Amino acid sequence: MKSFHYRAHPERHRTEHTGWLRAAVLGANDGIISTASLVVGVAAAHASHANILTTAVAGLVAGAMSMAAGEFVSVYSQADTETADLERERHELASEPEAEQRELTAIYVRRGLDYKLASEVATQLMAHDALGAHARDELGVSEALSARPLQAALASAGSFAAGAAMPLAVVVLAPPASLLAWTIGTAIAFLALLGAIAAKIGGTPVARSVWRVAFWGTLAMGITAGAGAVFGAPA
Repeated sequence: MKSFHYRAHPERHRTEHTGWLRAAVLGANDGIISTASLVVGVAAAHASHANILTTAVAGLVAGAMSMAAGEFVSVYSQADTETADLERERHELASEPEAEQRELTAIYVRRGLDYKLASEVATQLMAHDALGAHARDELGVSEALSARPLQAALASAGSFAAGAAMPLAVVVLAPPASLLAWTIGTAIAFLALLGAIAAKIGGTPVARSVWRVAFWGTLAMGITAGAGAVFGAPA
């Protein structure tokens, strides 16, 4: 009897990028909006060019550190939950393997297999990697989607800094007399570009993504400019 060797053909799925893509897009989007809004608010308050530049630099540094810390704590909590669930599952597999096999069988039955085939699949998968089968099909934990706190924190900090560097560059290069208009216009363009890139990578409609990020970014800058104009010193 000939043995059967199966080799899967290589495939690339967008779910593999979900963790880092979410953190990167969120960080860059927040970097652009936060820094541009700070610049717009301070500029609307008739601050000096030096104060506007200082505000932009401080916003970049503080925002990147805040994003990194927040993302690390959030994703680490998720990782702790996954670890606790896997440990509990490992204990149950050691103490009640028959019950766990029935549980896995029931999952496959709900997904459309008849009971006999579901039982055979559960038995074979548990013989190969019981914890892996339950982690994937019962808990929804997989290698591609598992929490990676440090990776998420670095992606968030780096992407925030990259996003914030765009309006910061505008502050440095744009004529002071028209800084407000330059900041708003370029920030909207940067956000639209970011939305298009994220949509292309994630496989979602480009127009919807561009409109969404541009709208909310414009709204944030508008509100901040209003606050700066109201509470700022007169020109």
